[in-house]
Amino acid sequence: MNLELEMKINKDTEFQNIIKEIINNNTVQDMHNYRQHYDTSCFEHCYLVSYYCYKICKKLKLDYRSAARAGMVHDLFLYDWREPSTTHRFHAFSHGKVACQNAENFFELNDIEKDIIINHMWPVTPKPPKTKEGWIITVVDKYCAIKESKEGFEKQFVKSKVFRYAMMFLFVTLFRKY
Repeated sequence: MNLELEMKINKDTEFQNIIKEIINNNTVQDMHNYRQHYDTSCFEHCYLVSYYCYKICKKLKLDYRSAARAGMVHDLFLYDWREPSTTHRFHAFSHGKVACQNAENFFELNDIEKDIIINHMWPVTPKPPKTKEGWIITVVDKYCAIKESKEGFEKQFVKSKVFRYAMMFLFVTLFRKY
């Protein structure tokens, strides 16, 4: 997340007040320790999804409070899904339910929040969201995941030897004297 966007989100006092209880929770803070997409932590990913959903739902006069809260815990699964394990072998299909169960251990969730968390992985999971807020988070989550993955891949590619050799070849080819 770029610094300018992070500062903008941090200055949005209404948003911060809505998610304060959640982000002050030690277990939610542990999400900083789990990588989600390339260099983006699970916490950063959820924070951004939460903010975008809050803004969109507020503009559309939907339940932006539930969208923000659910967005902040929609990936509260607390394990590295890249590590092989029988407990999370079907991560993409099951982590919505796991995240909802974990969130319910710490927070009182309403039906909209539960729907958002459980069904945010549609169409990977068979049940689509029942609420407009759930549909919004489903789309925003995919957008953020793609954006984070693209940025991470680009950073990783720029660091690679193949990229450096390609750039050297390009410069030699373009700037050699005939």
